[in-house]
Amino acid sequence: MSSANQDSSPTSPPSSPGSITDLTSAQRGQWREVKADQLARKELPVAPIATPPSIDPPAAESPPEPQSPPEPQSQSEPQSQPAKESQTDLPTQSKTVKGGDVAASPTEPTISVEAATESSDIDIEKPSAQQSSAAKRLAVEQQPPKLRLERRQELEHHLKASPTDLDAYMELGRIYRADNRPLDAKRIFQQAIQIFPDEQELLWEYEESVLARSLQQLKEVTDLAQRLDTVETERELKRSQNDWACRRMDICRARLSRDSSLIHLRVALAEAMYDGELYEAAIDELEPILNNDDLSPAAYLIRGRCMLAMGKEIEAMKSLRAVALRRAVMAPLKSRIIALRLLCDTAERLGVTLTLEKYRQHLHQAEQDLAAQAASEA
Repeated sequence: MSSANQDSSPTSPPSSPGSITDLTSAQRGQWREVKADQLARKELPVAPIATPPSIDPPAAESPPEPQSPPEPQSQSEPQSQPAKESQTDLPTQSKTVKGGDVAASPTEPTISVEAATESSDIDIEKPSAQQSSAAKRLAVEQQPPKLRLERRQELEHHLKASPTDLDAYMELGRIYRADNRPLDAKRIFQQAIQIFPDEQELLWEYEESVLARSLQQLKEVTDLAQRLDTVETERELKRSQNDWACRRMDICRARLSRDSSLIHLRVALAEAMYDGELYEAAIDELEPILNNDDLSPAAYLIRGRCMLAMGKEIEAMKSLRAVALRRAVMAPLKSRIIALRLLCDTAERLGVTLTLEKYRQHLHQAEQDLAAQAASEA
């Protein structure tokens, strides 16, 4: 079932950041698993992506009569082209920009734009629409599968007779999400948007389903590429990676256009641009938040990665030091370790022996602190 071209649409108010857009703990784990698989493959090079398609809400039409949702279908066809994986084997805490559902609810299978980011730990207040949506989705996920199936069938029949029942659309879409059928959820939410184009919670859910479908495809294609090392699977992997980057960029831009105060989304947007090899655009996107104490560690880390990718190693080291060694604004431990590892690699490559030793000492101490922290939380 192909769905590459169906993932460009509206977005609703974002949620707090935690890790590009907002993944729930479950989704952040899934995303890190995909990253680990790709790192195991020695990070396949990905062709730069062209300017991603913009997300435009479906044009309003006369209320279409909802159709009975199809039964689950195999969704193994990859989608549009993606971006390069971040280069760290350290499981970073989603910066969740804990927005989107993904980060909004601890067990949700949502991938919000913010949730996809992995360069830092951010904690930003979630918009009310997102909080409400996350709580409702969590309630649906906690229902037994058999009960969800019965309720889904009831809602499908109900919507045939009452095609303007917003609550029914929302509940049905969430049930599809809970059943790991984001493509069907996207279709249901898209039908509802035709009738309720200005409903913020609905827009948010629609965007979350777009992200969930894109991440689902990326994982499926990554798993396939692990089993079948062929030219075709390599090509499909690149396509699905590009789609994941494009979807995040589209949704971040859409959410920012609706509410420019959601500056944490700039981090998520920049990381998606980095994944898409749009390095200069990512650096420009980060410029306005480099002086923001909450966001600057993540911003400097992505900036440093972009500089390294562009071959500007000295400038990259300046940005990475702002993450690893700055005392005025302490970065999260995991972000500091990522920055220190990159600094060690760069210093070794440049042959700066004394500086390399200094970075290694800081890295050793940071790793000990992280281990102690993990032990205390166990």
